[in-house]
Amino acid sequence: MNLLRTPDERFANLYGYDFAPHYLDVDGVRIHYVDEGDAAGAPILLLHGEPSWSYLYRMMIPPLAEAGYRVIAPDLVGFGRSDKPANREDYTYQRHVDWMRGVLLGLDLRNVTLFCQDWGGLIGLRLVAEHEDRFARVVASNTFLPTGDIPAGKAFLRWRQASQEMPEFNVGEIIQRGTVLQLSDEVVAAYNAPFPNDSYLAGARQFPTLVPVTPDDPATIPNRKAWEVLGQWRKPFLCAFGDSDPITRGGYEALQAAIPGAQGQPHMLLAGAGHFIQEEKGPELAQIVLDFIARTA
Repeated sequence: MNLLRTPDERFANLYGYDFAPHYLDVDGVRIHYVDEGDAAGAPILLLHGEPSWSYLYRMMIPPLAEAGYRVIAPDLVGFGRSDKPANREDYTYQRHVDWMRGVLLGLDLRNVTLFCQDWGGLIGLRLVAEHEDRFARVVASNTFLPTGDIPAGKAFLRWRQASQEMPEFNVGEIIQRGTVLQLSDEVVAAYNAPFPNDSYLAGARQFPTLVPVTPDDPATIPNRKAWEVLGQWRKPFLCAFGDSDPITRGGYEALQAAIPGAQGQPHMLLAGAGHFIQEEKGPELAQIVLDFIARTA
C-alpha cells in the first residue's frame, strides 16, 4: 500500500485547533487522534465523516474535556493527520471499520460514549454492534447505517455523482456547502490543510462510492448483521440532527423507530444546522452530550 503523509507544517497555527497530536499504528497505517481531558475519565469517542477531519470537533472537545472526560477524536484514514493511501482501491468500507476498530482496541476504550456524524456513524454504529460491551451510549447526528435495501435519497445520489465528476475536490468549499453558517477563510483553509494536492484526496474521492445503495453491495451483509444487534440495543441512544441537512433527512425517524434504546429519549432537530452540524452547533452539541451522560449514567 502506497501511503502519503501530510507534512506537519500544514497543521501549524490552524484557526481554533491547537491540540497535541497522538498516533497509533494499525496494520502499518499511522492513525492520528486527539486525546484531551482526564486520561482516567470515561471516554467520549468523536467520529467524523466525509470529507472532514477532527478539526470539525474543535468546538466540542474543550467543554467535554473540561467536564472530566477523556475525549478521543481520531482522523479517519485518508483524512487529517492520518496516513493517506494514494490508491483509491485501497479504501473499502470494511477497511475503514477495521482501522477504527484498531483505535478502539488499541487504546482499550471501554464504557464509551460515541458521538458519530456522517461516515462516523456508518463506521461507528458497526463498531457498536460488533463490540457492544465497550459502549455505554450513543449520540447519532446526521448519519445512518444503510444496507442498500431501501433506495438512496436523491440528495445523496446527487452528491455521489458530483463528487466523482468535479474537476477540483476542494474540501473547504464542500464543508461550506454543507453548512448554513458562513465560514471564515481561516476555517475553510484549515479544512483544506490535510490535502496539499489532489494525490492526497483519494480517500475523500472514494468515500461516496462506498455507501451501500444496492442490496448486493459488499457492505450489505455486515451492515445487516449490525442491525440485528442494534435492533436489540437497549442502552441509551440519542439522535441530534440538523434540521437543514438534505443528505440524512428521514434518518432521524428511522433510527428512533428501529433501536429500542432510543425509545423515550429527548431526540432533537437543531434549528439552523446543516450537514456539518458541529460547525454550527459545536458548544450546544457538547452540552447535549454532557446532559445525556448525566441523565443516563
